[in-house]
Amino acid sequence: MSSLVLLAGMNCTADLWADAGLDGAIQPALDRPSIPDQVEALLAELPERFVLVGHSLGAIVAMSLALAAPGRVAGLCLVSTNAKAPTDAQRDGWREWLAALDAGTDARELQSRILPALLGAAAVRTRPDLVERALAMGTATGAVRLRAQLELQFDRGDLLARLPALRVPTLVVSGLDDAICPPHFHTEIVTRMPDARLVTLDAGHLLPLERGEAFGALLRSWQGQLADAGARAF
Repeated sequence: MSSLVLLAGMNCTADLWADAGLDGAIQPALDRPSIPDQVEALLAELPERFVLVGHSLGAIVAMSLALAAPGRVAGLCLVSTNAKAPTDAQRDGWREWLAALDAGTDARELQSRILPALLGAAAVRTRPDLVERALAMGTATGAVRLRAQLELQFDRGDLLARLPALRVPTLVVSGLDDAICPPHFHTEIVTRMPDARLVTLDAGHLLPLERGEAFGALLRSWQGQLADAGARAF
């Protein structure tokens, strides 16, 4: 079975995947200021062939990597993401975060400001453990890495028009209660890809944190299907 690579989203860490039972996965950090630089760095450090899972900004990088080197990617899983170019409102929000970092605001505080958009409403009300883990990921990310990730966000382009050329088996996972990347963003992705399917779970934006066991079971099942398909091809 191909190596598993997990790319967490902005202001997130390996704890995003901790409850999914994906031990042994490779978990590179997003720490370069441009998409091409990040893709180049990942291709230099990753195995020759791998299954690539990305969450949010990590999924945007994953799509960009798969488009740049499709032969390296045995399978692609895109979680809680958006393949469209950034809007003016998004760019304004990232500029506000950069200004806040310049003023000394830490990454945990910035995470707390968008907490209701990161977790489903029920999780915010009833799961203080998940709330603390979401905030702690900001603490662990820190200002330097968050700044690089914000620069990555600014470097994004429209990937939707390029997705029909991406003939990699793809699983797209959306959260029913995701206020940042709602389910229809994921439908847009699936309808443009030749070999993709969509699964929606009852969760917010931090879907692998909020529904770790369900996400892990889904991913392992899909990996098994990829392995079976690969075995039948030889």
